Amino acid sequence: MDIVVKGRNVEVPDHYRVHVKDKLSKVERYDHKLIRTDVELFHERNPRQSDNCQRVEITVVTRGPVVRAEATAKDFYAALDVAINKLDARLRRAADRRRVHRGRRAPVSVAAATAGLPTDLPDVEASEDALAEHDDNRPYRIVRHKEHPADPMTVDDALFQMELVGHDFYLFHDKESGRPSVVYRRRGYDYGILSLESTP
Repeated sequence: MDIVVKGRNVEVPDHYRVHVKDKLSKVERYDHKLIRTDVELFHERNPRQSDNCQRVEITVVTRGPVVRAEATAKDFYAALDVAINKLDARLRRAADRRRVHRGRRAPVSVAAATAGLPTDLPDVEASEDALAEHDDNRPYRIVRHKEHPADPMTVDDALFQMELVGHDFYLFHDKESGRPSVVYRRRGYDYGILSLESTP
């Protein structure tokens, strides 16, 4: 598994890179087909945020779904520990879902279903730089643009994918209705669904 550690406005020392690789070596036990792990460090300059001024984002690219985790803390070591704990739980959940249970009808695993998909991610850094250019005629600024495959899936699968990346929403193509839809987190264990209805 390739591990890429980079910082945004932060210099990443070599000893921290070694520490990250040691910590991440343990998560491979859940999936031996991990392709790449990106670890990104951010520093919050606002002095009011001193208790949570260091943020670590971990993105794991596998042959199945992308798994993400992030955390903030006073220092990068503590933030890394929290993020890896979250990542560990999400990878374990994905492994449990792939496991075939005796006596039950075995569904197609995520790995098998997505084996034919391309593993290369689009280079969004260049497009982000282009998007970051501000147009004075607009009151807003788009700073990131991402494209994802849109294979039809059920609401249950969309909720599972949302939990793996740790987001509060997930855009997907609803297999039952055939419409673009979004599942989103409400309070507690409640979720909502938004769908687009085409008009004539």
